[in-house]
Amino acid sequence: MYKPHSAAPKKFGRRPSSFKGRPRFQKKNNSRSRGERIDFSRFIKKAIHLEEKPYVSKHTFADFPFNPQLHKNIKGAGFIHPRPIQDQAIPTVLKGADVFGMANTGTGKTAAFLLPLIEKISKTKGLSKREMVLIMAPTRELALQIESDFKTLAFGFGMFSVACVGGLPIMKQIREIKLGVSFVIGTPGRLRDLIEKKVLDLSTCHSVVLDEADRMLDMGFRDDMVFIIGKTAKERQTLFFSATLSPEIRKMTEQYLKDPAFISVISGETAKNIDQDVVRFKTKEEKLEKLHEVLKKDGSDKVLIFREMKHSVDSLAKELHTFGFKVGGIHGDKRSRERIRILDSFKHDKINILIATDVAARGLDIPDVTHVINYDVPQTYDTYVHRIGRTGRSGKKGTALTFVPA
Repeated sequence: MYKPHSAAPKKFGRRPSSFKGRPRFQKKNNSRSRGERIDFSRFIKKAIHLEEKPYVSKHTFADFPFNPQLHKNIKGAGFIHPRPIQDQAIPTVLKGADVFGMANTGTGKTAAFLLPLIEKISKTKGLSKREMVLIMAPTRELALQIESDFKTLAFGFGMFSVACVGGLPIMKQIREIKLGVSFVIGTPGRLRDLIEKKVLDLSTCHSVVLDEADRMLDMGFRDDMVFIIGKTAKERQTLFFSATLSPEIRKMTEQYLKDPAFISVISGETAKNIDQDVVRFKTKEEKLEKLHEVLKKDGSDKVLIFREMKHSVDSLAKELHTFGFKVGGIHGDKRSRERIRILDSFKHDKINILIATDVAARGLDIPDVTHVINYDVPQTYDTYVHRIGRTGRSGKKGTALTFVPA
């Protein structure tokens, strides 16, 4: 069994000369030997059980001045009490104000912007040209998740949406746009393609949402984001959602938001609910054996494993499958339909182990993850914090393990 680390922590040495490849968005000279050097002791920390006072909503969903059909859809979706971001953002968005919301994935922010925007667009029905809403997200999975939520909440309104994401047939997206849509939900690269092909006209777009704006910047989409926003109507309502307020995000909010309401629902450190430890190994064989031990332990019910390289995701998934584990793997080279199928299987417990690269896992809202395992040491400590934040949510305790060489 793996044991808590007791020896003196080690730091990164140089990468072996046999190492090839690097994450897609990493600069050439940003290897561990030249970049951030992380003390392994930072991966060891006991969880602190925090007794958080339950949030008391100022509103109920019934208090919001929504169309009766929207209230019916809210009830059908099983929403009872507004979550903090919904409670605070919905009244402000309904007033037409710009919003900068600081919120992590899994806090309910999708409904916080979808509900008031569905209400807004429903009131333009019957006009010669209905307004359009643009929602940008960093990954195809998040964009498709938002569109799925839209279809549930907009049922019965006669509104149509299109998911403009790479990896899915562009001709189908073009046909849907030409038929007429009220909500365009997509990733920056595909959205820009459609604009440059003269297919997507955003001149009637008076509502723009940037979801997980910090992740889009991390992934190198800044130029695309600026280009796309520049094609929308000058008079618009703009909503930014981000987990951080970096200098780059602050600069963009100053450029595109007019007197925004600032709403933050990030309380404390997610990592405080997470038991963090390292697992030391000497050989590749020992590393795999120790992973088996972790996965077979009671309580390892839903495990997210991170790897640095795409081919490493596939090889580990194959090895674990051989040993009888219910496992799937996702990375940027997998076809969209395959990624969607595997994610759906993980969310609905058809498999209980998901192996992913950072890019493939960005922006995903997967409930009840019991363990996050860094089978490869992350490039930076920020990446580490982002990864382990996928467990220990909603007041639940989580476990994070990082495999490090002995």
